[in-house]
Amino acid sequence: MDRRRLEEKIFHGLCLLAILIGMAMLAVLLINILSDGIQRVNWSFLTSFPSRHPEEAGIKAALFGSIFVVGLAGILAFTFGVGAAIYLEEYAAHNWFARIIQVNIANLAGVPSIVYGILGLEIFVRFLEMGKSVLAGSLTLALLVLPIVIIASEEAIRAVPPSIREGGYALGATRWQAIWRLVLPQAFPGILTGVILAVSRAVGETAPLIVMGALTFVPFTPDGPMSRFTVLPIQIFNWVSRPQEGFHEAAAAGIIVLLVVLLSMNALAVLLRNRFQKRLEG
Repeated sequence: MDRRRLEEKIFHGLCLLAILIGMAMLAVLLINILSDGIQRVNWSFLTSFPSRHPEEAGIKAALFGSIFVVGLAGILAFTFGVGAAIYLEEYAAHNWFARIIQVNIANLAGVPSIVYGILGLEIFVRFLEMGKSVLAGSLTLALLVLPIVIIASEEAIRAVPPSIREGGYALGATRWQAIWRLVLPQAFPGILTGVILAVSRAVGETAPLIVMGALTFVPFTPDGPMSRFTVLPIQIFNWVSRPQEGFHEAAAAGIIVLLVVLLSMNALAVLLRNRFQKRLEG
């Protein structure tokens, strides 16, 4: 027993040490980024297009491109992911075939993002002839986050007590009425949290969009689903690869904006989850 307690203490100590080291490294990285780029974050930087001159470069095209691409990808992932979760949890037979599908979905969640970029390049850009457009990029990112949305939605639906469904059936509700009126409202906070966190991952993805041909220098904003585009991570990557110090400062400022967007989306997920949970409890 003493040896077991000692091993647990050592394990907990190592975990705490790893957390402290990770937090220290993150703090150093944030301090470095803030010291390099905080002075560049202003209204002109947010509303200016990229430029060959570092002091005039901005992120307007990349910011609007990220909003277009990630927004459309989130709508697609939410629609198909929640629909697939409802089917798998409420309609599909729980047999060996369903278990195979579940395992494959879990495996797809761990596939490297660049593989989805190759898939998007072959299917959406070339086979379906969408070109290197906003729609092709959105579909590629939707495929990337779709397994995460499905898994999160399944867990949220599975957490709803069976007694709620049975009560609806006892009152004469059909299966769909019970799902729509009873199950989904209970599961919606968990579903919404999973969707927003999945979309937060899509905001920071670079490799799949580079593979499918997103531009690195865009002096315009997207005007439709078939327009060419760039996104914030690609713009930051482009600036970091430049030798001029001014572009490195612009890249640091772009990272700050990207971090603000990601943290805002995560905070929104927490607030919405708490709000819906309070509404259900009330």
